[in-house]
Amino acid sequence: MSYITRHLEDVVIRLSKSFPAILLTGPRQTGKTTMLQMLAKKENIGRRYITLDDLVAREMAQNDPALFLQIYEPPVLIDEIQYAPKLFTYIKMHIDSYHNPGDFWMTGSQVFSLMRGVQESLAGRVAILHMSPMSQREKMNRPPFSFNLDLASLITENENITPITTLEAFSRIWQGSMPGLVSASFANRDIYYSSYISTYISRDVRDIAGAVDVLKFNKFITAVAARTSQLLNYQSIATDAEIDVQTAKTWINILETLGIIFILHPYSNNVLKRTIKTPKVYFYDTGLVCYLTKWSTPEVAEKGAMNGALFENYVVSEIIKNYQNTGIEPFIYFYRDRDGKEIDIILEKDGKLHPIEIKKSVKPDIRITRTFSTLNKAPLEISTSAVICMANNISAFNRENLIVPIWIL
Repeated sequence: MSYITRHLEDVVIRLSKSFPAILLTGPRQTGKTTMLQMLAKKENIGRRYITLDDLVAREMAQNDPALFLQIYEPPVLIDEIQYAPKLFTYIKMHIDSYHNPGDFWMTGSQVFSLMRGVQESLAGRVAILHMSPMSQREKMNRPPFSFNLDLASLITENENITPITTLEAFSRIWQGSMPGLVSASFANRDIYYSSYISTYISRDVRDIAGAVDVLKFNKFITAVAARTSQLLNYQSIATDAEIDVQTAKTWINILETLGIIFILHPYSNNVLKRTIKTPKVYFYDTGLVCYLTKWSTPEVAEKGAMNGALFENYVVSEIIKNYQNTGIEPFIYFYRDRDGKEIDIILEKDGKLHPIEIKKSVKPDIRITRTFSTLNKAPLEISTSAVICMANNISAFNRENLIVPIWIL
């Protein structure tokens, strides 16, 4: 198994020079621990490592945090710190006494439960980063790029990159972006995802929610996958999974907590009164979606009924991941109103709105940019817009509307 360089490496190194603590969150098996252990070796300062998956270490961290920090004295890497929330107070005390940058590197898989402890104890002392499954740019060994519609930046990105076919795009969508699959550590994709659901997701769901009907939960996560890139309809998901609506809402929150899905909220303000309020749901890993919805090959996925939803999920998740990988919080929304007008993505950047449509076509029609004018009533300025599609090169309809190939992401 060969290690694949992650974009967050530079961010961790940079932030460790000013923050006493770094907390790296994200779902299991995305490479959080592997990356930090690689960075610790490069540091060559003898950073200790301990995982709270170890029940003996976990018990000590919970019952005697002071002793724990005497044995595992900083600089230290503490894995799965969500299992010992009492540690946060003692980490704060240590930081306030010594003020050493980079003393504590921590990982955690359950974002919300972690955030409570961090906000209460380590506010202003910790840099929080999120690691998702690998981005397209990481898989292709390309440098990080926070996606934007600056033409000069896009032209630079366009250079020395070979365009991909639609089938190649769907091969990436179908294969997924979990490091274990990308590095070929696991040869059988189906067995990998089956184990991932039963071993990691189901276990973490039980940690958060207690006893869970595994069969119903599997129906539930499949129902969510079948609705990726769609408005979040709790009632229809609950019906498919044979659960009540409140349980569906709870389990959606858990999937978001675990970093399996993310919710995209609609752009709205007091002027745009006809906008809907319902968010959309996406998965960080399209391979998991394809597995759950039983698309057996990339070819079948490309021609199947979900091809547009899969393509949209891929584009949106890549943009989100690229921002996360540079340590930047993206301001990204979608638009839909009660008149049926839609805009797939709205990027808000530097006080301007950038509407973006996503199309699987090679030669998109300029008419699909007409809905962008809907945002003219918004208080922020409408700036450069784009269609992200399967075009071979960066191009433009006109000065206001760019054509951006998917492989630039």
